[in-house]
Parts: sequence; structure tokens; C-alpha cells
Amino acid sequence: MKSVTVNTSTPYDVLIEKGCLSRCGEFAAKLFVPQKSTAAIITDDRVSSLYLKTVSDSFQKAGFSICSFVFPNGEDSKSHDTLLQVYDFLIQNNITRTDFIVALGGGVVGDLAGFAAATYLRGIRFMQIPTTFLAAIDSSVGGKTAVNIPAGKNLIGAFHQPSLVVCDPDTFQTLEPQTFADGCAEMIKYAMIWSEDFLKLLESCDINEQIEEIVAYCVDIKRQVVEQDELDSSIRMILNYGHTLGHAIEKVTNHTVTHGHGVAMGMVLITRLGMKLGLCDKALLERLCCILKQYHLPCEYNGNLAELVESCMHDKKRSGNTIRLILVSTAGKAEIVPMETQKLVNLLKEELPC
Repeated sequence: MKSVTVNTSTPYDVLIEKGCLSRCGEFAAKLFVPQKSTAAIITDDRVSSLYLKTVSDSFQKAGFSICSFVFPNGEDSKSHDTLLQVYDFLIQNNITRTDFIVALGGGVVGDLAGFAAATYLRGIRFMQIPTTFLAAIDSSVGGKTAVNIPAGKNLIGAFHQPSLVVCDPDTFQTLEPQTFADGCAEMIKYAMIWSEDFLKLLESCDINEQIEEIVAYCVDIKRQVVEQDELDSSIRMILNYGHTLGHAIEKVTNHTVTHGHGVAMGMVLITRLGMKLGLCDKALLERLCCILKQYHLPCEYNGNLAELVESCMHDKKRSGNTIRLILVSTAGKAEIVPMETQKLVNLLKEELPC
């Protein structure tokens, strides 16, 4: 088993091993008192049909009482309406601060359940059991929790670190190819912002043959960043490479473009913008596009760039009339570039280099 310890304000371990899903209750029993704790499992209707019984049985075998809440899968459920239903579920099952929430699923489940944990009774403990590649390497680690509102993604949220993350890469085998590719976009992001050696590995290896190592590598990169800046005020912003424009693409397409595919397009667009500003060269863009194609991700956004402007104005990295863009000048090195919002508006209305 691979283990990565994240030393934030609440330290926790990320456990990674094929086949470990059936042992999640055993791992939880080392942190929570089974005879005095209820595991409140929150998941969606797609994941529940695949893994809820395995997880429930594991917690019961370890001595925990359990209850579960299942909501419709999809980004539309990451809303205040669903959140209120979760609160009702927690109240009806008499969940207290001695109990804990289990987020079983992908990023939507983790963000929603984590935000419920952060706000219910002013905060209770929770653990993450990510079942998608994207959630395993990104959203389940770092303590960001949120719900969406019509103005944009993740605008209502809180920092609330999990007590434990248990990742079983075998769950990735049930993912649709597009969903697995969403995770590959975040994997490529890590390489682009942090490690050219990792990028070279991804360009040459079959990640399915060493998926545990790939997950651990990505989690460790995120660990290094988050430990320096838990509350996202400085270096942690580089983890949003491709996300400002990616989130905008998701919004204007009503989420018909998934998160990872939006991030892929966003990385390409921000690199083209960087070329226009003279901060990176065409070779970097070509390398980025090549690896995105290798992992079945898009390199082009065919919509009107000007349509992305309004959504960008709600980006969390905006401060006053300045937005902080994340640019990669050379593979493995990211930088935060402050820019006046009007300048960004003007750039998005112009032709970007190809």
C-alpha cells in the first residue's frame, strides 16, 4: 500500500492500493471509535449501485453503525437544494460531532459532502473515498469543499480537511473513457506546473500499468503545494492552471463540457494567451497539445472567447480589478501573473496565436 501524509492544520493520510475498498471500515476504525460513531455515507445513484454495499459492509464489519444518502449524479446536484437535503438526512439520523461523514464518489460527491461536513454543527469530521481518477488525484485532497450557484462553480465553499482519504484504483475500471480522461487532464496539469520529469514519464509510459504510482505522484505534488499554502492565498493558486477559462467553458456550455475536458481546453487557451504576451513559446503549446491528444483530450475550443469573459469575472482569483492568471512559461514551472481584468477582456476579444 502506498501512503502519502498531508501535513495541514489537520494532518491526514492518503492510502492508495488496488482492492482496498473492502477495508475502508478497518482503516476508519483506527481514527474513529466504532461503538460510539455512525458513518453517514453520502454518494450518488451511479456510485451507489457499484460500491455502496461493499463500503457499507466494510463499516459494519468494523463495528460502525451506518446510514446513507443517495442523490442524482451530475454537476447539477452540487447545489444548495441537494445540500439542504443532506442536512435533513444528517438531522433525521441524529448525526452528532462524534459521528463522521463518508464521501463516496467523484468530485461532485466529495465537494458536496465535504461542504456539508464543514458546515453541519459548525463542522464534523469526514473521510473521502474517491472513485474517479480525477477525484483521487485532485479534489479529495487539500480540503477545498463547495457547492455551485448560477453565477459560477465553487463560489460558496469552505476549507475543511478530511480525516482520511482511501483510494482504490480498481474503481477506475468502471469509468467511461471520457471520465477517466477528465482525470488525465488534472494529471497533465500537475506535470506542467511542477515537474518536467513527470511530464516525460507521462509521455512515455502506460499509466494503467502503474496507476498506484501515478496517483501517489500526483497526490504528493498536491501535498507539497498545499502544505505551503493551505488557504489558497499564494502558491496554491498554481493548481488552478487551466481552470479560470476551463470553468468558464463549463459554465457557458451548461456543463456539457466536463471538468477535465474544460481544464484541457483552458490550459491550451491560457498557453496561447501566454504566447501572445511573450511569456512562452510555440514549442510548449505543441508539447501540451501532443500530450493532451495522447490522453484523448481536446486541444481546441470552438466557441466564442468573448463569451467566457463574464464567467472569468467571477473567478475566485480575482481581487478588485485584477485577476491572477496561472501561466506556464516552461514545462514544470508555473507562475502567477496579475492582470487587469479589462486587459484580459481585451485579449479574449482578440485572435490568439495557434
